[in-house]
Amino acid sequence: MEKLTIIKVGGKIVEEDASLQQLLNDFAQIEGHKVLVHGGGRSATKLAEKLGIETKMVNGRRITDKETLDITVMVYAGLVNKKIVAKLQEIEINALGLTGADMNIIRSDIRPVKEINYGFVGDVKQVDGKKLSLLIREGIVPILAPLTHDGNGNMLNTNADTIAGEAAKALALYFEVKLIYCFEMKGVMADITKEDSVIRDIDRQKFEELVKTAVVKDGMIPKLENAFDCITAGVKEVTITQSTDIKGINGTTIH
Repeated sequence: MEKLTIIKVGGKIVEEDASLQQLLNDFAQIEGHKVLVHGGGRSATKLAEKLGIETKMVNGRRITDKETLDITVMVYAGLVNKKIVAKLQEIEINALGLTGADMNIIRSDIRPVKEINYGFVGDVKQVDGKKLSLLIREGIVPILAPLTHDGNGNMLNTNADTIAGEAAKALALYFEVKLIYCFEMKGVMADITKEDSVIRDIDRQKFEELVKTAVVKDGMIPKLENAFDCITAGVKEVTITQSTDIKGINGTTIH
């Protein structure tokens, strides 16, 4: 089976020219088929400030009212996505920027209101892996923005980690998929104050032990649970690492 690497990257990495250029140069060096999933929340927040629109966050998650939705669509699908596509074309990577609405590749349900009304936020319902695989096999590199749609004409703000994971699951039917999540740390750390304390490999049993001993806690727990969901669904390997290590050599590998 052909190999496919999916890279998810966000934060200031995609919003600062130097770090973005380095990331894309490294991305171009990945052999074989590849997909990039990006965020862009800081840029959305900056634009909202310029337009006098308040950004509301609950537990680190953006409340997406109609005005905020318009901003996220402008920034994610426009400013950030097309900047990445143009820079990849410059280095001869035939990139295509996509939201979930394009070709109906990712459809979501609007998140139900429970304790919090997140507004126009989507929970992924379906990814069309077949259509994505056809593009990929034609030598096209999809660049996925963190936006989906509900099939009723509404765009939905959607977590980029979730998009990367769900796309990996769908594409695992067509490729041997390696998923790499890039964030600010070198990997899952045994001690966040020590740079050399990366835990190299984690299986389900070790994960449960790390949670019990509170080595793994807070936001890292759902990140790892999502990784194990991907493995269960047929993704070959999931790695958590820094953006400067997108080949996943020095990060944490989930089996």
